[in-house]
Amino acid sequence: MNANVKLRKSRQLPPETARNVSVIDVGGTHIRVYPIGRRQPITIDSGPAMTPKKMIQAVRSAVDGCRYDVVSLGYPGPVVHGKPLHNPVNLGPGWVGFDFQKAFCRPTQIINDAAMQALGSYRGGGMLFLGLGTGLGSALIVDGVLEPMELAHLPYKNGKTFEAYIGDSALKRRGQKKWTKSVFDVVEN
Repeated sequence: MNANVKLRKSRQLPPETARNVSVIDVGGTHIRVYPIGRRQPITIDSGPAMTPKKMIQAVRSAVDGCRYDVVSLGYPGPVVHGKPLHNPVNLGPGWVGFDFQKAFCRPTQIINDAAMQALGSYRGGGMLFLGLGTGLGSALIVDGVLEPMELAHLPYKNGKTFEAYIGDSALKRRGQKKWTKSVFDVVEN
């Protein structure tokens, strides 16, 4: 699976072609929507019962009255050719094969959520992005080439994965001190 994306230098679009982009970051605990003109994101609870249909309804309700022309969707899992490869670990079913563009009635681009977050903080050179949240998001950028990664589910210790030690549930289960020690160990590895 080669999902490399070559980054282009940012350039200002002429006003006549500029678009209002609604950015949606889908996560296992929350969905964050960043409509144009708001300083803070709109936060929607998600979780194991969150299906794409429920997500669409919640987002539409949350952005009612906001104008947007296109949607950029950060998806918590592998994305190949702009489509989810499999259902997310921490959400409900139905994500694979779902027609997001039809549901939003807008052009919609889907990218891995960690890759989207990495792009937001990339300033050049090489960067390994590790996003701590419900799970562990990861992406690598080297010389402007973006590679989403799925490090969370690699084996780590005692037959468990990285995510089992540094996801939100691990923090609650193991406590801050042990969790922090694991975070530093994972980063070092």
